[in-house]
Amino acid sequence: MTTASRLGLSDALLLIVGYVALDWMSFFHPLHGSYITPWNPAPALALVFMLRYGWRAALPLALAVLLAEIWVRSLPAAWPASVAIAAMLALGYGAIGGILRRRIGGLGIFSDRSGMLQWAGIVVAGTLLTSLCFVLALVWLDLVPGAGWREAVGHYWIGDGVGILVSMPLLWMLFDERGRVLLLAAVKRPDTLGYVLAAAAAMWVVVGVDAESDFKYFYLLFLPIIWAAAREGLAGAVLSAAVIQVGIIVVVHLQGFSAVTVLEIQVVTVVLVLAGFFIGVVVDEQQRISAELRHTLRLAAAGEMAGALAHELNQPITALSAYGSACEELLARGETGERLKATIRLMVAESYRAAEVVRRLRDFFRSGTTRLEAVPLQQLLAVATTPFAERAAKAGVKLTLGSIPEGVLMVDRPQLEVVLRNLLANAFDAVAEQPTGARTVSLTTLLEGDDRICIRIEDNGPGLSGQAASRLFEPFNSTKSSGLGLGLAISRAIAEAHGGNLWAEVGDNGVFRLVLPFEGRPSHV
Repeated sequence: MTTASRLGLSDALLLIVGYVALDWMSFFHPLHGSYITPWNPAPALALVFMLRYGWRAALPLALAVLLAEIWVRSLPAAWPASVAIAAMLALGYGAIGGILRRRIGGLGIFSDRSGMLQWAGIVVAGTLLTSLCFVLALVWLDLVPGAGWREAVGHYWIGDGVGILVSMPLLWMLFDERGRVLLLAAVKRPDTLGYVLAAAAAMWVVVGVDAESDFKYFYLLFLPIIWAAAREGLAGAVLSAAVIQVGIIVVVHLQGFSAVTVLEIQVVTVVLVLAGFFIGVVVDEQQRISAELRHTLRLAAAGEMAGALAHELNQPITALSAYGSACEELLARGETGERLKATIRLMVAESYRAAEVVRRLRDFFRSGTTRLEAVPLQQLLAVATTPFAERAAKAGVKLTLGSIPEGVLMVDRPQLEVVLRNLLANAFDAVAEQPTGARTVSLTTLLEGDDRICIRIEDNGPGLSGQAASRLFEPFNSTKSSGLGLGLAISRAIAEAHGGNLWAEVGDNGVFRLVLPFEGRPSHV
C-alpha cells in the first residue's frame, strides 16, 4: 500500500473544478430527472485523487459533487438531500479508491496485466455497489420511481463504470510525472497522426453508414486503438481511446441519438477500449522486460569480458614483470647501452599488446566489432590449450590435442581464444563427475572443403539429449548451479561474427563443433 501524498489547496481546487467541468461535459440524456446519465467520466477524476491523496480528498470531492448538482443539474433535490447524496457518492468513490490502494498500490495500477485486471474488476464491482446504494437512496427520496429502480441502477452503473474505465488511465497519466513523459513522447511520434486519422475515418464509417441500426461496422474502431497500443503501449492506447470517446460524444450531440442507443454504444466502447488497454500494458511489459534483459546481458557480457581480460592480459603483464626485473638487473650492473634499450622496447611492445587486447574485447562486447588478422591455426590452438595443461594434470584429466593442419584463420585472436577457452572449460566441468583417471578431453580438427575448418572438442562426460541441445545456446540456460548461461550464447555470437558457426551434437558424450573460414591448403588432416 502506497503512502498518500499531501493534498494542497491548489490540488483541492483542481479536483473541484475538474469534477464539475467533466460532469458538465457529459451531462446529456438524463434518466428519471437529472442524476442518471449514460456516460459519467467525473468519478474517474475522483478515483485518481483518492488514489493519490487518500481520504484527504474526500471532503473536496463531496463539495465537488454538491457544486455539480447546483451548477449542472440545478439542484433537483432539497439542500439536506443534496448534501447527503454528495456525501454518499464521496464515500462510495473513496471506498473504491481505498480498495485500489490496498490491493494494487498507486504506482502499479497500470504497470502490468495483473494490476489492470484487478483495477477493472474492482471498478466494475465498486461502481455496481455504489450505483445500487445511490439509486435506492433516490427511490427513498422519491426522486426515482420505485418501479424503475432496476433500469436506473443499470443505467447509472454503465454510465459510471464506462466513464471510469475509459477515462481513468488518461487522467492518471496526466497527473503522473512519468505518465506525462510517455504521453508527450507518444504525441510527438509520427504514428500518432496516423492512428488519429484512422480513428476519425473509422468513426465516420461507423456513424455515417449504419449507426442507428446495429452498429455492424463498429469493429473498425478496433484497428486504430490496436495499432496505437502495439506501437506505443498503454500511452498510445490511452490517446487513441480518448480520441474515440470524444468522437462518440460529438456524434451523439450532433445526431441526437436516443438514450438507449448511447447506452449500447458505451457498452461496446468499453470493450473496445479495455482490449486496447490490455494490449498496451502487454506491450509495455515486453518492452520493460526487453530493457531489463539487455541490461542483464550487458552485465553478463562484462563478466565474460573480465574473464577474457584476466586471461589475455596474463601473458603481457607477466612479460612486463620479467622485463622490468631484467631492467633492474641491467641497471644494477651499470648497463646503459643497447641491451637496456632493447629490454625497454620490449616492455613498451608488451604494454601496447595489453592495450590492444583490452580495446578489442571492449569493442566486441560493446558493439560486436571484430578486427580480423591472419592467425596460424596451430598457434591459436596451442595458446588456447596451454593454460589447461596444468589444470588437466591436477584434475586427473587426459587432455589430447590431435594433428592440426597448416594454414591460417582470419579472426580476431582474443575473441576466438575466449570461445576455445569457454568450450574447453565446459568440457573439463563435464568430466568432473567421472572417476579420476577415466576423464578425457580431446581437441581435433577436420578440414571441410578447401576453405573451412571444423574444430571438434569432445569429452567423456554426460552427453546431451535433443531437447537439451536445442536450448543449450539460449541466454540464461545453464546446467551449472553457479552459471549465468551466457558463455555459449556469446561464443556462438563470436563464431557467427567470424562467418562460422558453433553447435553441440546429441549423443552419449559431450561434443561441440566450431566451424570457421580457413585460408591456406593444409599439408595434412
